[in-house]
Amino acid sequence: MVRSFLLRSLFSAAGLRVAIAALSVALSVWMQWMPLSGNAYFSNEWLRDQFVRLHASDVAEPRIVVVDIDEASLAAAGPWPWPRERLAALIETLLSDYGVRGVALDMVLAERADGDGDMRLAMLAQHGPVVMAQAFDYAPRSIPLRVGALAGGAPASDLSPSSAAVIGHGYIANHAGLAQAARVGNIGFVPDADGMLRRLPLQTAFEGREYATLSLALFDCCSGAKAGSTFALPVKDGFARVPFSRDWAAYTVVPASDILSLRAPVTAVSGRLVLIGSSALGLSDRVATPLSPSTSGVLVHAALLSALLDEGASNAASVWPGQWMAVIFSLLVAALAVYTFPRLSAITNVALLGGTALAWLGLAYALTPHDPYFSVAGPLLSILFLLIVAVPFDWQVSQGKSRALLGTLRQYVAKSVVDELLRSKVTNPLAPVQRNVTTLIADMEGYTGQVESLAIEDAAQLTRDFLDCLTRPVLEMGGTLDKYTGDGLVAFWGAPLPIDDHADLALDAAQHIVQEVRNLSRAREQAGKPPLRARIGIESGIAMAGDFGTSFRSIYTAVGDSVNVASRLQETARNFPYDIIVGQGTVSQSARHRFKLLGEVALRGKGKPTTIYTPESSGSGSQ
Repeated sequence: MVRSFLLRSLFSAAGLRVAIAALSVALSVWMQWMPLSGNAYFSNEWLRDQFVRLHASDVAEPRIVVVDIDEASLAAAGPWPWPRERLAALIETLLSDYGVRGVALDMVLAERADGDGDMRLAMLAQHGPVVMAQAFDYAPRSIPLRVGALAGGAPASDLSPSSAAVIGHGYIANHAGLAQAARVGNIGFVPDADGMLRRLPLQTAFEGREYATLSLALFDCCSGAKAGSTFALPVKDGFARVPFSRDWAAYTVVPASDILSLRAPVTAVSGRLVLIGSSALGLSDRVATPLSPSTSGVLVHAALLSALLDEGASNAASVWPGQWMAVIFSLLVAALAVYTFPRLSAITNVALLGGTALAWLGLAYALTPHDPYFSVAGPLLSILFLLIVAVPFDWQVSQGKSRALLGTLRQYVAKSVVDELLRSKVTNPLAPVQRNVTTLIADMEGYTGQVESLAIEDAAQLTRDFLDCLTRPVLEMGGTLDKYTGDGLVAFWGAPLPIDDHADLALDAAQHIVQEVRNLSRAREQAGKPPLRARIGIESGIAMAGDFGTSFRSIYTAVGDSVNVASRLQETARNFPYDIIVGQGTVSQSARHRFKLLGEVALRGKGKPTTIYTPESSGSGSQ
């Protein structure tokens, strides 16, 4: 029995609603900690890219200079490749004439060139604050890519245990003449599935050694730290997400030709860290980033170096638990949905979900600089799930309740009233309300004497025929059938929908009842059976109308003094030769009927005499 109860609870509307909400939270959790692919991945990264662009500051970066071998420099100093002497002269000029802190060369010199130039570069790389470059290949190949001589790096055991390295499968390095360089940084990378460069491997593991990326190597070079040992950026699977906290316009970019010719202002370069790269299209060092579809690769290293400098100076954005905040937000939305969905309309709930989506986008925008790995799309997917599953589910539940409600109403009121209820958009027509109603109570005079001598089948048929005579006019006049009372009925007008002429409609129905009963009586008399007479009491006034049923049975009824008076008037009709007895309330509210005053009577339960009337068209049962 307990198991049956649990199953009923689980599969009830409320239980299913909670299950749907739990699934929506599970989706958000999955988006936060599971590897994403397909549309989930692309939507998440697209949203984050929008926030990255919005956050990118145009405040100048005063610690970094990018020396660009651009088209103008190639036109001024000669086409690429430049003699090594010119590259050496460029670095020497930066160190001696401009007094920069350190230089990183964002290019691999895999082949030997002019001996004097290579020798000068080798001396600079071995003894000066200069970082050379080499590129690791991260794709497994049947024949590994191995070009040049690897340099730099540190034994893996010497590095911090917390450092996560990406496994390299091959490399393109500088020629052996530059292999004694003290610092060498990796410029290889793995683009994301959409071709965008968002992450760089801070450390690359290859044959027992680990190699730092170019920006980290330059940062370590100028901070005096052990190679590859100093970084505090959050790393996931060996990759650090490049923050791109500054717009490209925030970086100082100086043409290489201006350095060689000493035209660049010393104040714009002195004391800074320098990255030498190229934006020239012919050198093919361009990548797609969240800030631009075509960016010089050296600027990505500048963005990562800027983030490392911020970390070193404790200027980086504080770390927030974005993943947990996203899950908590989804949990709150799910709880809100469980509470509001059964209580509000579908349109209101859709608007509410839209509002929570906007609220999350605002929170996600604020979170983006503080957590590089939380899923922006997670809570949105959770909200979308609620939108496409929970909203239709609750709509179906609501429709089911409405159908059940209307099914209940159709037992009491005419189809025209039900149709009017549908048009009126009344949310809960069965809810008890105070209404001005007119109550009609009718029964058969002498019912016991009529049926006591009849067979059961004949008595049942007489009862059905008589109740048909009572019911048909009530429904035709738009009345609400309250209940049958054995040989009679109780009906009222003015609820569930308010009606201005409820008194006149009740009187019309009463007169039609009298006529139908007379027709039935004539047919019976012609068959040699006793005549029939209906006794009807009618009164108008304030009553409470609604569903006053229990958990076992629903019953739509009206209760109040006017209902009680109508019952007493129906009883009083036995003492008068008139089929319809009407109270003062109905007389005062009727606009289409004329009445005959019958006098005052003492009704059971009333302290004062009650004035009673009969419609002028109402005759006696013998007529």
